[in-house]
Amino acid sequence: MKMILFRKFRVLILMVFLIACTMHIVIDLLPKLERRATGPSTGNSGCSCAHKPSEEPQSRGKQQGMSAAESGWPNKHTLRILQDFSNEPSSNLTSHSLEKIAGTRDKLEAFKRGEQYAQNEERQKNLIKDQADDKSLPVKGFSRLAALFEHPLYKTVRPPLTDEDTLFNVNSDIKYYPKAPENQEWPREGAQEEEYLPTGEGGAEVYPNWLRFHVGINRYELYARQDPITDDLLRDLPGQRITSVAMKSGGTQLKLIMTFQNYGQALFKPMKQTREQQTPPDFFYFSDFERHNAEIAAFHLDRILDFRRVPPVAGRLVNMTREIRDITRDKKLWKTFFISPANNVCFYGECSYYCSTEHALCGKPDQIEGSLAAFLPDLALAKRKTWRNPWRRSYHKRKKAEWEVDPDYCDEVKQTPPYDRGTRLLDVMDMTIFDFLMGNMDRHHYETFEKFGNSTFIIHLDNGRGFGKYSHDEVSILVPLSQCCRVKKSTHQRLLLLAKEEYKLSALMAESLEMDRLAPVLFPPHLGALDRRLRLVLQVLENCILKQGYSNVVEDDTGPAHSRTTAHSAR
Repeated sequence: MKMILFRKFRVLILMVFLIACTMHIVIDLLPKLERRATGPSTGNSGCSCAHKPSEEPQSRGKQQGMSAAESGWPNKHTLRILQDFSNEPSSNLTSHSLEKIAGTRDKLEAFKRGEQYAQNEERQKNLIKDQADDKSLPVKGFSRLAALFEHPLYKTVRPPLTDEDTLFNVNSDIKYYPKAPENQEWPREGAQEEEYLPTGEGGAEVYPNWLRFHVGINRYELYARQDPITDDLLRDLPGQRITSVAMKSGGTQLKLIMTFQNYGQALFKPMKQTREQQTPPDFFYFSDFERHNAEIAAFHLDRILDFRRVPPVAGRLVNMTREIRDITRDKKLWKTFFISPANNVCFYGECSYYCSTEHALCGKPDQIEGSLAAFLPDLALAKRKTWRNPWRRSYHKRKKAEWEVDPDYCDEVKQTPPYDRGTRLLDVMDMTIFDFLMGNMDRHHYETFEKFGNSTFIIHLDNGRGFGKYSHDEVSILVPLSQCCRVKKSTHQRLLLLAKEEYKLSALMAESLEMDRLAPVLFPPHLGALDRRLRLVLQVLENCILKQGYSNVVEDDTGPAHSRTTAHSAR
């Protein structure tokens, strides 16, 4: 009798195990089954819930061909490797590196929902605009920004460029498939080399704006003043159709890599805070939210300061259902989507901070704002070197960094390469002023292009923790400037110009940000904070000049002698 009961118990255990395995397999295959259910032969949505913010997800069969649609995952292709956005060599990696391109026409219901959301957003933006100071807003019929760019300080001539001064030799370094924007199928394996046209033979007009932006990078700047390619790229970022999405590996907060129909890529930072919200006073700088509007405003501030060291950034309203969930091949990202109790589409992804159901990103009902930053060239083509910021903070709740306790810390830095020669220390001072104006305390590292050695500019990446507090000025950010008492003459002159009423920094920022689709980008008090902080920067420089003399503080970088010295040191 005992043996019979024992055998029955073993059979029961085996049955439970088989049922559990079957359920696990079904759950694991559910995303793939739902994706196939969205093909041309069916009209079902990929969302299995009762509420469907977008009535029908995008079809996948048109652009991949029948073989790709049948296989579920795309065949291996040699993907374009011209882009990257991070300070780590592994920044190109995503949780799924090969992604399937998808696309379809928008349905009427989704369009109506987007229109309704846009109208609600417009009403909210008008309320914010009404609170703005009239002096900071652009005046109709008069462009302060145009007047600024016509000023002699913004008309200085760049030194002539040689092959050593450009990031790419376009005749040999870059190849581009010009039919790609029109034909969305990937080139077939084994295709003849003649299908790929060298850049030097095709003419710049056939290349997408992201590639033209890459080609224009040189030793002195990411893009030239008043470069029409930059404006075209700013229009592409919110306008190009998104074909694939994946999470960016690494980082403390969620970021998405978005690929467009012309094979350009951008880093998407979704909206986490409303514009009027400030960083809570009890938050440490290293646990603060990354703000999408800060990335947008940082690009415009950098251009007004004439640094031109921030890659182009634009705002975009993204449909989370059609433009993220339905086209992503990232399973980890897809599994984090859900419908909130308010019937809004939400997701949270995977990251170190704020990636949980409690910190989910929710749309209205499936529309969400975000910033799109154009990728820099891929590290495989244009290596970048990562440098530890000498004035890096401790990133500890109790410990302080050496520069916070040693008033003579800058003397040590001046004797350490690469700060003991060239313009690197002065570039760090530029970066310090830039960070103080927007209140960014999170500048732990910076990058330069390896090809140009130490005689090149600093790239101002990752500015999402700026513009967090308009009611507080974090003067500790200015410690490098007050300790070293050094600044470029061109930077000093532009700061003095932006302090004048006719070239008021807040008014210039307001006018520049009006060009973005998510305008108003900044809450009005942030614009007033810019003018207040600019006065503080000039006060620090004035105190340095009184103590050490003008010639010992202000480095002349405007004359021909400086240009010859820079060019010689670059060789």
